[in-house]
Amino acid sequence: MGKKVVTLGEIMLRLSTPGNTRFVQSDSFDVVYGGGEANVAVSCANYGHEAYFVTKLPKHEIGQSAVNALRKYGVKTDFIARGGDRVGIYYLGNRRFYASQQGYL
Repeated sequence: MGKKVVTLGEIMLRLSTPGNTRFVQSDSFDVVYGGGEANVAVSCANYGHEAYFVTKLPKHEIGQSAVNALRKYGVKTDFIARGGDRVGIYYLGNRRFYASQQGYL
């Protein structure tokens, strides 16, 4: 195994419209979890490094989904603290970025 890499940051929930549709044309959204540091951890894990991601996520299903998304790519989640109520969220529709007005779900 490669080197040990630790990243620290926020992982966010991205809701995007499927295909090339706009928000007003969509009945559903695709869900992707990511963020700069989380993406680096996934990339490092893909290159064979022992990658850890450090953050704090709520103990509800959306928080667990974010943890599962990291684990799916081989990122170690041992140091993710659990608590709080909110996960950052943003929207991506037809290649346009929309920030949540409240910024959190």
